[in-house]
Amino acid sequence: NQLYSEVIMEHYENSPHEKELKDATHKERGYNPLCGDNITLYLKMNGDIIEDASFTGHGCAISQASTSMMIDLIKGKDKKEALRLVQQFIDMMHKKDVNLDELGDAQVLQGVSDFPAR
Repeated sequence: NQLYSEVIMEHYENSPHEKELKDATHKERGYNPLCGDNITLYLKMNGDIIEDASFTGHGCAISQASTSMMIDLIKGKDKKEALRLVQQFIDMMHKKDVNLDELGDAQVLQGVSDFPAR
């Protein structure tokens, strides 16, 4: 679908979250040896609230865009709500019944699980 492609490319090419967060309180690197995606996620926590988040790295448009979309979802949320939203996303990818409206732009990735290489 053209709309889905546009949303993915917008997040891939113009993500405001693609930068190192210098004052991050948490940092986690993820690497997929099958496709070479390599992403570092930065979180700035204030108590239980995700005050800021960003990422650096490289990979395909899907991995970069999905990281940007997830940051949009969790930024400003408390840890419990952020983890719930992440689980909603995982459930969507496993074809479980979820409230897609809660996932914002990330819902455009629903069909990606039909392509196992992704």
